[in-house]
Amino acid sequence: MDEAVCKDGLYLNRMEKERLEKAVFVGIIRPKDDERKVYEYLDELQFLAETAGAVGDKKFVQRVDRPDNATYIRSGKLEEIAAYCEENEIDYVIFDDELTGMQQRNIEKIIQKSAVIDRTSLILEIFAQRAKTSYAKMQVELARYNYMLPRLAGMWTHLERQRGGRGTRGGMGETQIEVDRRIVKERIVKLKSDLSKVDRQMAVQRSNRGSMVRLALVGYTNVGKSTLMNLLAKSDVFAENKLFATLDTTVRKVVIENVPFLLSDTVGFIRKLPTQLIEAFKSTLDEVREADILVHVVDISAPDFEEQMQIVEQTLRDIGAAGKPVYVVFNKVDAYTWEEYDEFSLEPKQKINRSLAELKNSWISSEKAPCIFISAKEKVGIEKLRNDIYKMVAEIHAGRYPFNNFLW
Repeated sequence: MDEAVCKDGLYLNRMEKERLEKAVFVGIIRPKDDERKVYEYLDELQFLAETAGAVGDKKFVQRVDRPDNATYIRSGKLEEIAAYCEENEIDYVIFDDELTGMQQRNIEKIIQKSAVIDRTSLILEIFAQRAKTSYAKMQVELARYNYMLPRLAGMWTHLERQRGGRGTRGGMGETQIEVDRRIVKERIVKLKSDLSKVDRQMAVQRSNRGSMVRLALVGYTNVGKSTLMNLLAKSDVFAENKLFATLDTTVRKVVIENVPFLLSDTVGFIRKLPTQLIEAFKSTLDEVREADILVHVVDISAPDFEEQMQIVEQTLRDIGAAGKPVYVVFNKVDAYTWEEYDEFSLEPKQKINRSLAELKNSWISSEKAPCIFISAKEKVGIEKLRNDIYKMVAEIHAGRYPFNNFLW
């Protein structure tokens, strides 16, 4: 897509320039919000911006009863942000929540020197940068158009460029915004048609795999799913310490002690995942819905790992993949840190005061899903992981192929 499609920084292709562009981040604290959580969300927003190619500069937070319908935060704070951006040559002002079209236009009237974007458009940009296959690119483009459609007013779109200037002019009295809306709607219909064709082909491919046992790696973004995939399948799936390193679903055949199964690695989840992306990637996540076992990979070193787990579980419910057997893999034990609790302190013991041993005991002794603690990077606990997976797969395999039990 042409980077001149809009003026408000919705597409951050300019971040690829030699000079890393600077971004500030904006969030709000409602009366019932945990202030620490709000700053954690902004830290994640900064990580998202860095993944897209920008560098974080400063965070702005305002306490409000609720987001302002017109400007999200109060005008005084916006003027403060505008002055800071002008003085420090800030390129992007990124809001942690999704802005309405009206909010974005009103904010831009105050913050005129920097591009104004929200968390959703930032995630969409990262997906666009990471998409490699034509299928993934179509999914991201569909999500972008669905996001763009209600926000066309006020944008400098010139969407006729998408069609080479042919047949895009409306009749007498048809405004540019009406032309743009029609072009976007036509493109959405075309993308949905093209994606449905690919979906049918992929469904045939899945049906051709027969009744092989299927495992799907799921989890929050950047928890180490691709690294684990490479270890188990001895493959070369792309993995790095950035959000959404994997977009395209990768499926590999794995054999452990004569028992074969299919292992898939899918896109990671994240809090406030745009609804447009969930909808666009539902077909990609068929591998998750059709899996026999979900291997939920968790970054145990993340301070909010339990909240991340809840977000993954909710997303699984949203895509219709709840209720499946789950095996929890707590990854990155090598990076786990904790603060020793002062027994003379009057303060109650916090999560950060739990040692890894205490954490293991609390999870293993609970009635929750079976779990294991590993480090994919340092290859700690991998043999036990393989043995656990073998037992789970072998049990399902024996039920499907009762006359082949001699294999194990």
